[in-house]
Amino acid sequence: MDNTPNYVIEMLHITKEFPGVKALDNVSFQVRRGEIKALVGENGAGKSTLMNVLSGVYPEGTYTGDLVVDGEICRFKSIQQSEHAGIAIIHQELALIPMLSIAENIFIGNPQMKHGAIDWIQTRIKAAALMERVGLTDDPDTPINQIGVGKQQLVEIAKALSKNCKVLILDEPTASLSEKETAHLFTLINSLKQRGVSMIYISHRMAEIFKICDTITVLRNGSIVTTKPT
Repeated sequence: MDNTPNYVIEMLHITKEFPGVKALDNVSFQVRRGEIKALVGENGAGKSTLMNVLSGVYPEGTYTGDLVVDGEICRFKSIQQSEHAGIAIIHQELALIPMLSIAENIFIGNPQMKHGAIDWIQTRIKAAALMERVGLTDDPDTPINQIGVGKQQLVEIAKALSKNCKVLILDEPTASLSEKETAHLFTLINSLKQRGVSMIYISHRMAEIFKICDTITVLRNGSIVTTKPT
């Protein structure tokens, strides 16, 4: 009988140094399939650095240790390679283009092509289907600058789902949301979990972490202090 944990992500013995400072010191961090894992720690603890290693912002060669995705060692040279492996990060500062439509933003860098040109009909159809998954009822042609920040975050999640993401990293996702928008986000997070999407949830709001996360990992001064069920 195989008792090996079903990890979708394993970060093994990750060490990352900047001039004069060791940002990550031999960190090992695992995420199970369909798990919502909280990553917490003070500012400067190493949370963002760890996620930047995972998402390819810091490419292979700028750190030591191994990244394992679905049992395979990965050597990401770029964010695009990390996304191709199914890892998507949604930063606190959303990476959307205000003047473009919701549909255009969802497929930035991933255009729906036909005969060498963008297929706008398929773009709108696929965007509408992804918007339905995240609970957005706006017209896909609506410019991003005409919807609020809560809806913009849902567009970011739809964009991640368009790339078949299996691990979604949410960095302080409720910082700019109203109570109603936060409740909708939590419903969506639980829905994604039921579909097998794993999530890494970075937040300073402990009440939220205890409400929606399965496990919690605490980072301090570039090292993991503990990992426990919430």
